Amino acid sequence: MTFDDPQLGRRDRKKRQTRTALATAALRLVAERGLDQVTVEEISEAADVSARTFFNYFPTKDDALVGDTEVDRVRVLRALAAVPAEQPALEAMRRAFVELVDEMQGDAELWLLRMRVVVQHPVLLARLVSGNATTEQALVSAVADRTGLPVDHGYPALVVAVAGAALRTAMVRWAACGGAGSLATLLDEAFAAVAAGLPDPRTG
Repeated sequence: MTFDDPQLGRRDRKKRQTRTALATAALRLVAERGLDQVTVEEISEAADVSARTFFNYFPTKDDALVGDTEVDRVRVLRALAAVPAEQPALEAMRRAFVELVDEMQGDAELWLLRMRVVVQHPVLLARLVSGNATTEQALVSAVADRTGLPVDHGYPALVVAVAGAALRTAMVRWAACGGAGSLATLLDEAFAAVAAGLPDPRTG
């Protein structure tokens, strides 16, 4: 949804604008100064809100940098549930990422800045996709349900880990070319390579 989406009320649009302003301010300041040289107070001032308002939207500075992982988790889980059950688990994960990738491509300026920051600070990169343990476990549980395996079986966790790595790889490549290419195409390439068993390119 965009800020002008008629499905959003005025209050919700304002909240979304404030969230985006805070995230953009955080990313720009960290890109300029470095992760440890930027405070929540400085981010809030740059976004023209109070520090108290900042914490209404993000629990920490890092959360403002990586985006709204809770919303992303809900979106991906919803998309995964909509994939027909007969689809292999890895393909289902690829399809579940499509909506998220489309949103990134549509808001390329913000996401390219975000990728610039997380590449500079690798501690943020894992959080960018997996979000946190809650997100990862939710995806593992969803894959376990799809495959009929117990949640503590190794396969669901491996699928989620590999899918996350494929998405991160595509995002890093997309950022490296300044967003000139298609993130969706890079995602498909990454998943295709994994599905093929990652054959050694030297063997032809």
